[in-house]
Formats: sequence, C-alpha cells, structure tokens
Amino acid sequence: MKKDSKKQTKSKLEAKKVAEIQSHAQLTEFDAKSLVIGVDVGDRTCSYCVRTLGREIVLEGTLATKAEAIVEMFQGLKHQTVVIETGTHSRWIAQLLEVLGHEVIVANARKLKMISENNQKSDQVDARLLSELGCCNPDWLHGVYQRSEATQNDLLVARARQGLVDMRTGLINQVRGVVKSFGCRLPKCSSEAFAGIAKIQVPEVLKAGLSGILETLEQLDDQIHHYDCHVEHLCNTKYEMVAKRLLQVNGVGPVTTLVYILTIEDESRFERSRDVGPYLGLVAKKRQSGQRDPRLGITKEGDEMLRKLLVNCAHHILGVNGQDSDLRRWGLSLVRAAERKGIGHARKLAAAAVARKVAVLLHRLWVTGAVYEPLRNSERRAAASAGSAAA
Repeated sequence: MKKDSKKQTKSKLEAKKVAEIQSHAQLTEFDAKSLVIGVDVGDRTCSYCVRTLGREIVLEGTLATKAEAIVEMFQGLKHQTVVIETGTHSRWIAQLLEVLGHEVIVANARKLKMISENNQKSDQVDARLLSELGCCNPDWLHGVYQRSEATQNDLLVARARQGLVDMRTGLINQVRGVVKSFGCRLPKCSSEAFAGIAKIQVPEVLKAGLSGILETLEQLDDQIHHYDCHVEHLCNTKYEMVAKRLLQVNGVGPVTTLVYILTIEDESRFERSRDVGPYLGLVAKKRQSGQRDPRLGITKEGDEMLRKLLVNCAHHILGVNGQDSDLRRWGLSLVRAAERKGIGHARKLAAAAVARKVAVLLHRLWVTGAVYEPLRNSERRAAASAGSAAA
C-alpha cells in the first residue's frame, strides 16, 4: 500500500507539472500588454496570479524566489505588466523582469492596507489582489521609484556606516547604564571620544567586565572613520559637482549630502522642490473628518535614514553651534511660538519643520546650481525696510 501511495503521489506531481507547462505555453500566445501578472514575493517562494485586462484569471501558481525560476516563467512571454510589492527581493526581481522586457510596477506596501490588513490574507490572495489592482487602476498601487544598481551599491556604503553607528550607540548606552547602576556617571562627550574617556573614568571594579565592550568601541570608531573617508571620497570625485552645491548649507555634511544625492538620484523626478518634503515623510499627517482636524505628527514615509540625517542637520542648525541664517531664525521663531502656547517638545517639532525646509533647499540648489545665501531673505527685508524709512 505504501508503494502504491508513493506512485500515486509521484504521478500526481508529474501531472501537475505537465499541466503547468501546458498553461505556461498558452500564456506565450497572448498579445503584448494584454495580461497583468500579480506576484506576491516571499523569501523562499512566490505566488503569482495572471489576469487578462478584463480581470479574468488565466493562471495561478507558485515558483521559487530564484533568478532561474523567474527567467523560466517570464522569458517566453511577450511584453506584459507585472505587479510586485516592495520588499527585500523587490529590487533585483524588478530589474530582472525589466531585462526580460516586461513593465514592472513595484507597489508601495505601506499604501496597500487592503492586503496587509486583510482578515483572509494568504500568498495566493495577495497575488490575486495585486493583479486585480493592476487591471483596475495602477495609480492605486502607488508605484515606488527603483534606483539603479550602481546607485544602490554606493548607497550601501552609507547604510553600512549607519549600521555601525547604531551598534556603537547601543554599546555606549549599555556602558553608561552599567556604570550608572553602580552609583557613578560618565561625563558627556562625543561618540568618537567615548571609548578613550570611559577607559579612564570607569570604576576599577567594572573595568574587567567592560574591557571587551570598550575595545569593540575603539574598533567601531576605526571602521566608521574608514567609511567616513569613503563617503568623502565619493563626494569629492564621483558626485563632486552636485555635492559642492549641497555642502554650501551649514549643518549639511558629506554623509547627508551623499545619501540625499543617492536617494533622490534623479532631480527631475520632482516638478517642484516642495514635493521632496512629502516624499521623505516630513509633512504632517491629515485625519480631518467633519469638525475634527487633530494635530498629528509627520507621516515618516520615504527613506528613513535620509529623514533622520536631515533632522540631525536641523538640530545642528538650531543648536548653539549653528551659524546665523534664515533657516535658523525661522526655526527658533517656531520654538518660541510653541513654548508660548505651552506645546511640549517644541524644539523637536521645529527640527522636523526645519528638516523639511532643508530637504527643499537642497533640491533647489541641486536644480539651479545657485550660490547659497544664508541670510538672503533677512537682508532683503532689511533693505526694503531701510528704503521705506528713507522714503
């Protein structure tokens, strides 16, 4: 009986494989731009659903999340529309499908709540929904911009650096917490100087236990410095022309400049410089309904690393080391206004607003190539006031 059951299972698998081959052969007969293929990409396997433009399901199935399987599935098809979601594998799969001659829409997963919050969610259902949305209205997919491979490789330098910085911050916080639990405190200092200061200031009873962490911190400092040099080299060579324009703004350093250039990649993507703020999630959410219009935080859409870097630039502009500029004066006026109204976290709110202004300003400098004038608006107002007084 066991042998018979094995033979039956094998025969069923063979029959299923033959049916898939025959169905795939039928797909090659469809004209170009006549099919929409929704693919729910998983880490190991992908579920796909093929529909005609009339939303009729032609074929469903699964394939391995491997280049060979994707090529085998899509190579013989004429130019069709493929819809996938953003995720770990979305970039290389999209590039591969485009090389095979297909139009690829990479849907913004954050915008597709009907998929992520579906009570009957499954890979097959997700693939069906993606293909159906592609048939109905591609705008509902909120397709995201796909960077080139060269840009992605350069951006990896900044991301790897950020990973080390986050690791260093975690270890520094751990050391400070341990020392504090023994009734002592370490002095405030920069992250780069922490390891050297901690070796001296840490109580003797804790030095043996924390020595490994402090040595790791020194190694992280060296690695981060290496990445900083690499970032500066890219700004001074490959992206020199654009980087010079953006580095004019006080508080914007090489890391922020490089990440900004690589994240935007093509400045002509935005019709107006003001569109960069919403793209990076630096505008307030909106939940207006009837008489209710609550005050909400920023949307936090777009690239998280660039948004955090811009906020850090804003804090520098507003801080004690920030140079006098229109941005600084405007931001500090927001802080004072919020404090008068009793609004908490006034400086954080102002920093988000200044970060949005910085994002817009950098794009404007990139597009126009203009020379940055920190006090341009203030000087104009002063000149206008002087002219009115003279008259």
